[in-house]
Amino acid sequence: MVERSDFIIQCSTFDVQCWTFIFILIKNYKMPKTDNKSPLVSVIIPTYNRGWILKEAIESVLSQDFDDFELIVVDDGSTDNTRDILDGYARDIIVLRQDNRGVSAARNAGIASASGRFIAFLDSDDLWLPGKLASQVDFFKSNPNALICQTEELWIRNGKRVNPKNRHKKFSGMIFKHSLPLCIVSPSAVMLKKSLLDKTGVFDESLPACEDYDLWLRISCKYSVFLIDTPFIIKRGGHEDQLSKTPTLDKYRIQALKKIIESGLLSKGQHIDAVKMLKGKCEIYAQGCLKRGRNDESRYYFDLAQRYAHK
Repeated sequence: MVERSDFIIQCSTFDVQCWTFIFILIKNYKMPKTDNKSPLVSVIIPTYNRGWILKEAIESVLSQDFDDFELIVVDDGSTDNTRDILDGYARDIIVLRQDNRGVSAARNAGIASASGRFIAFLDSDDLWLPGKLASQVDFFKSNPNALICQTEELWIRNGKRVNPKNRHKKFSGMIFKHSLPLCIVSPSAVMLKKSLLDKTGVFDESLPACEDYDLWLRISCKYSVFLIDTPFIIKRGGHEDQLSKTPTLDKYRIQALKKIIESGLLSKGQHIDAVKMLKGKCEIYAQGCLKRGRNDESRYYFDLAQRYAHK
C-alpha cells in the first residue's frame, strides 16, 4: 500500500520531470514561418549517398547563430539511408529529390528553388564552423557593391589536420589569373548574391568534375571575389566518393578553359593568360595519355595545343 506522503513525493517528482521535458520541447521548438517573408539566405546542400556523413553537415548549418535562412537539401537520387535522415528534419529543411544527374544539376535545382537574396553552398562532406553565415552577411552589409565572397578553410584528410599547399592559396579581388591553374574557390566557403548567377549562368551540368572551376572562371573574369581571411569551414577529404579525387581532372579544366576562351568574355590580357594555361595543360595531359597508350586521345590534345599556339 502506498502511503499518502509517498504518493505526493512521487507525483511531485513526476511533475518536475514532466515540466522539465515540456520546457525543453518549448525551448527547442521552431515556429513555422506563417508570413510570406523570404529568408535572406538560401543554403544549398547537394548530396548523393552520403548518409554516413550528411547529418553532420546539416547540423553545422542549423546550429549557426544567424537564423534568417532556409536550408535546401537536394537528394540526387541516393540509394542509401539518405531519405530516412532527411525525413528526420521535416520541419527544419526543404528537401528536393531528383534522379541521379550529378552535383551540378543538384546545385542548380537548389538555386532554382531558392527564395533568398543570397545563396550559400555546402558540400555534404564538409562542415561549417560557428559564425560562418553571420560573418558573410556582415561582410555584404559593409560592402553593398560586392557580389561574392568566400572564407578561409581548414583541411581534414582521413581524420587528420593538413595544411593546404601554396598552390591552393586564396586571393581577394580580381582573382581570374590566380584561378587558372586550379580551383581556389571552395563552394562550401562561398556566399553570393543570387542576381550574380543571372549574369553569369549557373553550374555546367555537362561537366562531371571541375564544374565549380568553370563557374568561378566565368565570375572572376568580370567580378571581384572577396576573401574573409578567417576559416569558417572544414573541408574533409580522403574518402572514396570525394569528387575532387576524380581522375584526369585536368581534362575537365581544359574543357572549362576552352569554353571561357571562346566565350568572348575575356579582356586581351585575360585571353593571353588563359590560352597560355590551356596550351600547357593540353601538352601535359597529352603526354600522360601517350604514356598510357591512349594515342588517339593524346593526338587530340596535342592538336588542341597547336590550334591555340597561333591565337
